[in-house]
Amino acid sequence: MKHLSGVDSAFLHLESPEMPMHIGSLNVLDLPPGYSGDFYEDTKAHITSRMHLAEIFTRKLALMPLDLSNPVWVEDEDIDMDYHIRHVTLPKPGTNRQLQQYVARLHSSLLDRSRPLWEFFVIDGLKSGQVALYSKVHHAGIDGQAGVAVAKAIFDLEATGRVIKAARPRARRNQYQLGIAELLGAAVRNTLHQSVGLVKSLPVIVRAAKTALIPEKNASGKRDWSLPKDFKLFAPRTSLNVAITNQRTFAGRTVPLSEVKQIAKLLGVSLNDVVMATTAGGLRAYLKDNNELPDKPLCAAVPVSLRQEGDESANNQVSMVTMNLATDIKDPLARILKIHADSANTKLMMGRFKAAIPTDFPLPAAPWLMSAVASLFSRSRLANVMPPLANLVISNVAGIQVQLYFAGAKVVSYYPVSIPAHSMALNVTVQSYNGRLDYGLIACRRALPDVNELADFMLAEHRTLLELALARMPTPSPQAALTVAPSAALKPKLAPKTATKVPKKRAVAVAA
Repeated sequence: MKHLSGVDSAFLHLESPEMPMHIGSLNVLDLPPGYSGDFYEDTKAHITSRMHLAEIFTRKLALMPLDLSNPVWVEDEDIDMDYHIRHVTLPKPGTNRQLQQYVARLHSSLLDRSRPLWEFFVIDGLKSGQVALYSKVHHAGIDGQAGVAVAKAIFDLEATGRVIKAARPRARRNQYQLGIAELLGAAVRNTLHQSVGLVKSLPVIVRAAKTALIPEKNASGKRDWSLPKDFKLFAPRTSLNVAITNQRTFAGRTVPLSEVKQIAKLLGVSLNDVVMATTAGGLRAYLKDNNELPDKPLCAAVPVSLRQEGDESANNQVSMVTMNLATDIKDPLARILKIHADSANTKLMMGRFKAAIPTDFPLPAAPWLMSAVASLFSRSRLANVMPPLANLVISNVAGIQVQLYFAGAKVVSYYPVSIPAHSMALNVTVQSYNGRLDYGLIACRRALPDVNELADFMLAEHRTLLELALARMPTPSPQAALTVAPSAALKPKLAPKTATKVPKKRAVAVAA
């Protein structure tokens, strides 16, 4: 048995039919030339042979008696692959819009907690002749960085795949008959373990909190306790800040990663700043077009990883900060520079405060207490009247910059599909992949029925930022061209370097 941490279990306890807590991805695949097999059956065989490589595939929940403590993960010894991997055929004409609408519908349903918390869907019928793979996994078992283990398990660097060592045979254990005494004993041990861990980390937490909360002395030896001029506790209310339903709408958009890097380099900002500014500009245009743009700037909730480098454990090590989107600024260049400045301040603050945030903590009766509060918040629709802390969620996930293959098929795209929440009906998650930057916009359909319109505004903002960045590119003078040309012409041509063959195991690890 392995207990869920405080953060992991929160994704379970806060879940409701209106707010499923799973994350997913949509991959469009090119089948091999001349393929005539059954890709659904190939997918089942592919996943079955690799399930032991990522524990998320084989573990399920065991609940504590009376919900007195967080549940535990146990091994499931009877996994129904026909349930976890399903086949869908789109009706004609099989457009990309139909595919995204169907993914939104699949993403709105809860995962079955009596089984391992994951599902895959093989979707064909696309008029392009391609197939799609939609996957969803409960957030209680995985965050963006923990997804590395899953990617390492199911993707390859070559269409021919790689040799997978078979799983070691395990002695069968009757996990279905865990007794009440055994579960209660495990709950007590885990609470004691959490308490001891929290006490041991208190000195580090106190020091980090002191560093983060107490301002440094200025030149005169005094501490400035005043808040920043643009500090605000709440975000302005928009149509996104309401209690959501379980209905979803999804839109995926792609921009070249090279263009995003060029914008960042020429404007002197980070890649994440470009993502934030692209989203901010698209939102500003969308809200203005609907006569809904507030005078005060919108605010985004941004997940921040607390994971140490090299840690690939399948759990959540994440916190959340809020960031100013500067949507009150009309000029796109001034807006992205403001976002860059605020982002730098947020990173500095988070660097000081990071060690003060525990990811595991004792909370007796947490399941029924948190679930009751979440249910009350949902049914009372308090999100419709309470001032929002943020207007939406924006997340940027570091991706894989090499070509991947799945069951012999070429992976073309990697659109993330994440979680809208009460009071934040829109989630924009971005993932880079093989020279692309794929935007996944998932929203409550009642709050944002025209998510594709917003996605198009974001593409337009990307083009605007690219034009502004290129306009700042220095133009080489004619004299510089004359001095460079002769030396370039006299430079001897070198023979092309022979590509170094990378061992397959090492290449897969690097890709993941």
